[in-house]
Amino acid sequence: MTPRLLVATANRHKTAEIREILGGTWETFDLHDHAAGAQAEENGATFEANAQIKALAAAARFDGIVLADDSGLEVDPLGGQPGVRSARYAGPGADDAANRARLLAELRKTGIAPSEWTARFRCVIALARQNEVLGVFHGTVEGRIGEKEQGEGGFGYDPLFFPDGFALTFAQLSGAEKNAISHRGRALRAAADHLESLRSPRR
Repeated sequence: MTPRLLVATANRHKTAEIREILGGTWETFDLHDHAAGAQAEENGATFEANAQIKALAAAARFDGIVLADDSGLEVDPLGGQPGVRSARYAGPGADDAANRARLLAELRKTGIAPSEWTARFRCVIALARQNEVLGVFHGTVEGRIGEKEQGEGGFGYDPLFFPDGFALTFAQLSGAEKNAISHRGRALRAAADHLESLRSPRR
């Protein structure tokens, strides 16, 4: 029987990426599919803190393994912003398009040449069960921000982000290509061995 894994997110795009990266080893679902309560308030100062907050909040209402991630974009000319505020950079309730528009506007204000708009995506994954954090795993991908949006795939800041070594944005890469190099893919692969050890029933 395939074990169940609750992803503590209401972001369907994120769940789909996690499901694709993990393959069929887990029955993966999210807060749309389980009454584990609303997603916890992300009031931590770091990605790691937020990932653990979300994992523990969902694990308190779910009898099984919970995976939570917190991820975001750090842009060097903006001093690492938007960072942990990536999902709400343009304000509470802002959508992806508004966040991207603000990012480009802030970068243009700096006067720094677009060729110097270096950035990175970071992801931290926390695994939890009941009131215990079982592990924390990190993934990073370096790149730069483009002057305009390119591509229809992905979500969030993907249409603006060129990973190092690629002439295409995350939104122009296929799902498999993105997952092979992405921050989330790297963090999940770091967590994979630990997840595998949790597949067996507790003794």
